[in-house]
Formats: sequence, structure tokens, C-alpha cells
Amino acid sequence: MKDEKYEIAKKRVKEIKDFYTHLTIFAVVITVIIIINLVQGEYRFYWFLFPFGFWGFAVLMHGLRTFVFGKGSRWEYRKIKEIMKQMDEEK
Repeated sequence: MKDEKYEIAKKRVKEIKDFYTHLTIFAVVITVIIIINLVQGEYRFYWFLFPFGFWGFAVLMHGLRTFVFGKGSRWEYRKIKEIMKQMDEEK
């Protein structure tokens, strides 16, 4: 039981870490793209809005999955307990 909780907590920490890594890479790359766009000179097309919008949406969905809907680990925990109980009853 204690090992299960540890594994669930470990998985949850990994999900959170992965989200923050994704967010950091997004922020750095978008900043670089914006700087490149500003340095272009006289003709500026705000092309950085396309990756910003699409990738930003992906980061938003990742964040929602991690922090809002990521509570699925509780469901997984309950399901694991239920299946283990069924297996014990079958023996």
C-alpha cells in the first residue's frame, strides 16, 4: 500500500515537472522568436503569433490536464484497489 502511494506520488511529481519544463521551453523559444521578429527591420510581419497561438494552446491544455483534470490519479488509485480486491477474492 505504501509503495503504491509512493508510485502515484512519483508519477504526479513527474507530470508537474514535465509541465513546467514544457512551459519554460515555450517561454524561451517564443521570446527568441519575438526578438528575431523585432530585429527584422522595416518590414515586420507578426508571424510569431502563429506558433505563439498554437503552441500556447498546447501549453494551456497541458496545464489543464496536469492541474485541473490531472486528478485522475485518484481514479487510478481507486481502480487499482478495486482490481486488487477482486484478485484477492478470486484466490
